Order: sequence, then C-alpha cells, then structure tokens
Amino acid sequence: GCSGIVTRRPLVLQLVTAKTEYAEFLHCKGRKFTDFDEVRQEIEVETDRITGVNKGISSIPINLRIYSPHVLSLTLIDLPGITKVPVGDQPPDIEQQIRDMIMQFISRENCLILAVTPANTDLANSDALKLAKEVDPQGLRTIGVITKLDLMDEGTDARDVLENKLLPLRRGYIGVVNRSQKDIDGKKDIKAALLAERKFFLSHPAYRHMADRMGTPYLQKVLNQQLTNHIRDTLPAFRSKLQSQLLSIEHEVEVYKNFRPEDPTRKTKALLQMVQQFSVDFEKRIEGSGDQVDTLELSGGAKINRIFHERFPFELVKMEFNEKELRREISYAIKNIHGIRQVLPCFQVLNSICTWLNLFLSLLHDIIGFFLVCCHSKCVQVLNRPHLRHFLPILQAYTS
Repeated sequence: GCSGIVTRRPLVLQLVTAKTEYAEFLHCKGRKFTDFDEVRQEIEVETDRITGVNKGISSIPINLRIYSPHVLSLTLIDLPGITKVPVGDQPPDIEQQIRDMIMQFISRENCLILAVTPANTDLANSDALKLAKEVDPQGLRTIGVITKLDLMDEGTDARDVLENKLLPLRRGYIGVVNRSQKDIDGKKDIKAALLAERKFFLSHPAYRHMADRMGTPYLQKVLNQQLTNHIRDTLPAFRSKLQSQLLSIEHEVEVYKNFRPEDPTRKTKALLQMVQQFSVDFEKRIEGSGDQVDTLELSGGAKINRIFHERFPFELVKMEFNEKELRREISYAIKNIHGIRQVLPCFQVLNSICTWLNLFLSLLHDIIGFFLVCCHSKCVQVLNRPHLRHFLPILQAYTS
C-alpha cells in the first residue's frame, strides 16, 4: 500500500452508464479524458493545487464524472481515512480535521455510508465503523466493505464478519479483493484483477459458499440497488420539505410583488410585525430560549431568578425583628382595622412590614432596570435596519 494519506480531498465520483467511455472533471470543463492514467494524474495535480505537495488536506471536493458501458449509474464520495500522526505539512489536529470532514458528509440522512475496513485489522477498532455508528446507531444506512481478504494471516478468515455475525449491520458486509500497489504500478488490467478476485472467492474454503455475494461487481450492483431504494424511501419526505419551502417563498414573493414603501398600510403592518417580533424576542430572553446564550454573565430570566431565590432570602435573613413587638403590632392592627364596623378602612402599614416592602421595592427596581436594558438592546437591534436607522438618535436621546 501507499504511505500516508492517499485521498486528501473528498472525491465526488459520478458513474454514468453510457455507450462510450470517458471522464470529465468539473474544474476542466469541456475536456474529455479517455486515458484513465491521465485521470489519476489530474486528481493528484488538482489535490496538490489546493493542499500543497506535502500531505496537506482540504474539504473542497474534486468532482469527477465517468461515462462507461461497464458501470451502473451511481454517485460515490471518496473521503480520507483517519490518520493519527501528522506528517509533512499536516497540522497537529489532523485527526480531528479529517473526522470533522467525514462527519460533514455522513451526517446527511439521505446518504448511504460505505464503511471500508481492511480484513487484516481488528474490526472492533475500525474507525470507519465507529464513525458510522455515531451518525447511524441502528446501522440502517451503513454497508460494510471488507478489503484485503487475501492478505490475512494463514489460518485466519473473515467468515463471521461477512456472514454478519460479529458486528451485525442491517445491510450486511461485502468482501472485495482489490489490486495491490504492485499490481497498479505494473499496470495490471482491471478485467484481469476482477477475474483474479472471482477466482479467490470461488477457491477459498471459507468464502466459496457465498462467492456470488462477494466481489467488486456484486458490490457495484448492491450499491446501485440500495441507493435506488434509499432514494425512493427518502424522496417523499424530501419532496414534502421542498414543497413547504417553495410555498413559503411564493408567499413572500406575493407579499413583495405589489410592495410600495410609502403605502401607510404597509408601514402599519411592518410596525405591528416588529412589535410582535419584539414581544417574542423579549419573552425568549426571559425564558432563556433565545438563539444566543451569554457565557460571560447571568442574563434574562436567570438574573431575575437569582434576585428572587438568592438575594431576596439573603436580605430577609439580614433583617432583625423583635418577635414580641411584631406580634403586638399585628394584634393592634387587626383590631384597629375592624373598628366597630365590618368594613375595611384605610390600611395601616406596620413598621416591620414597611421595612419588608422597602426591600421588595428595591429588588423590584433592579428587575425593572434589567427589563429596560433588555428592551433597549432589542430596540437598538430593530432600529439598526436601514430604513429605521434615523430613529436611533431619538432612542439614544430618550435613554441617555
């Protein structure tokens, strides 16, 4: 095999069934490649153009389309494998960068994941299967591919894996035997490689009973079939989402079709919409469910919560009361309120209760001040719109 990362940029490969065989790159519009050695060289040159020649990586994809009578219509995305130790120009966090790049593609619900693992490594430690399990825990859209079956130690095989017994996937595993680097350097023909692969599965005692479900041609057929089924299954939800977005956009277009900036009714409607949005944003701020979360200090409802549940009880504890005197004041107050008639005269505030009220009013003043700060920030946000900026000085003068 090669040393270092072979794939250093995502390769979006579209296979198209056609009568003639040629390849096209998106970055080489109008040019048709008929020599596939030139295709390989172009991938290397285009990779180096973005990433440099010293093992760097990039998430910018290379788009390649291959037309051939020997392929089934299929789109594949070849992604870099996880590398643990940085080499050349690779950054120290190369492993995390590649992981993030892979996640960007495999997290999409409408794609199938091809988890490729060499047979001569421990399947339980497969990076491909680990990443696939993170985004597809049920294994509903993951297909396992086991390579290098011909390089396993003598006396060992991957039968339990290929029979889907060891780490089961709903879509199962398919074994393949690819050309070695020596075969590629020696320009071994693809047809000869496919014949050698077929011979390997038919002659191996552990795999001959499932030879018809192994190999590159079977993998190609299964991918085409499963991708077609997957598209058919996900298309209704995808179509529904698109229709919903289209209706929303059409509604917006209809609103702006006869838009007249000076129309008084339009101004009134815009004002009402801003007031409603202001109310929603303010409520979210108090509930703590807004889009932005303050990580430097308490804000919103959390600040009010703290005033009532921490500061208020603390201030109450600090207050000193003469219980005997308090009871006497309450007793006299109750008697004086009733007088000789069963009516409520003007309420006489007790000295002790008055102290409580002053404390409560002080805390309330803090909360109102906080509300005003919230309102001010939201007003500034609303008035920063181009057609409302001339109101900003009025707001600043009012709040200064």
